[in-house]
Amino acid sequence: MPIVASRTHDEATTIAALVELGRELMRQNYSWVCPSIETQTLVNGRFTNRRALGLTDLFGWNRVGTFDTLARQLPAGLIESLCEAGVLQITDGESVRSRVRFSSFADTLLAHSALPAHADQDVVVGPDTQRFGSFVARELLGPSAPSASPTRPFTLVDLGCGSGAAGILAARMWAAMAGERPTRVLLIDQNPRALRFSEVNARLANLSHFECRRSDLLGAVTEPPLLVLANPPGLINRQRRTSQHGGGELGTGPAVRIVDECLDRLLPGGTLMMCAVAPIVRGVDILLRSVEPRIMRTRAARPATLRYQVLEVDVSAHQLALPEYAEVDRLALVGLTVHVKAAN
Repeated sequence: MPIVASRTHDEATTIAALVELGRELMRQNYSWVCPSIETQTLVNGRFTNRRALGLTDLFGWNRVGTFDTLARQLPAGLIESLCEAGVLQITDGESVRSRVRFSSFADTLLAHSALPAHADQDVVVGPDTQRFGSFVARELLGPSAPSASPTRPFTLVDLGCGSGAAGILAARMWAAMAGERPTRVLLIDQNPRALRFSEVNARLANLSHFECRRSDLLGAVTEPPLLVLANPPGLINRQRRTSQHGGGELGTGPAVRIVDECLDRLLPGGTLMMCAVAPIVRGVDILLRSVEPRIMRTRAARPATLRYQVLEVDVSAHQLALPEYAEVDRLALVGLTVHVKAAN
């Protein structure tokens, strides 16, 4: 059964309303892939896109519509529940705008924050989520995937889960590949809003045995995990937004901490799959330079392998204008798969 952190009556009401809305959208074959905030802002700014005419306009593009438009497409009882839960923002007595978006992802829908999505606790399912999901899906089918006894329960941790996308995808893939296994899925984040969205999305995906838990990395995870998924912040952000600011050497601090914790905590046969930003300084990959020695030091006691892939050679180019990046050539997006070998 799902386990969630304690919550208020209002939070429970909102979560229930969002799950009901997500299921209704799926029944109506709703489909919308969230682009970048820049693209969404540009497209919404076109004259022909001023008003919402359908469900994707309302709950995807996040445009302002009318109650008449909404009433023609959603049951009256559901609209009432969404208004009571504060999901719908009403202005002028007639105009309506959703405070939540829904994006398509891996045969399910994910609820996430409405535009403009600039607040520190906002959760966005955008291109970065899709890239991370694609990386996890490929690695789960590869040689470094975690290995365990088919009859033994294991714990899957989505670290800094955000919308819960990666954990949901991995859990569903495991079920498809290995049949019904007593997998425990921990959706971990420090952001309470992320945990609420993760609960909504796990329920929409019919995920069983999941738990939403507030924690700083693996601090509140007592059981050794078999699979850890992570897509940590890796940029220097002057406002120190937790969704972006990495800290450490050129923003690599969280990624290095995750590698350290996983090398200590993973079960034999376990795997860390992580996407991270790697600063390249005079041709040297700063993240790889930090991670490789850690893998080598653990090999005597806990043999481990590192699969390191460059997924995109140049991301977040605008960051290079900051003084902190004065010596950085470029920022690369990389995929790290750390596999702790099973005991013979």
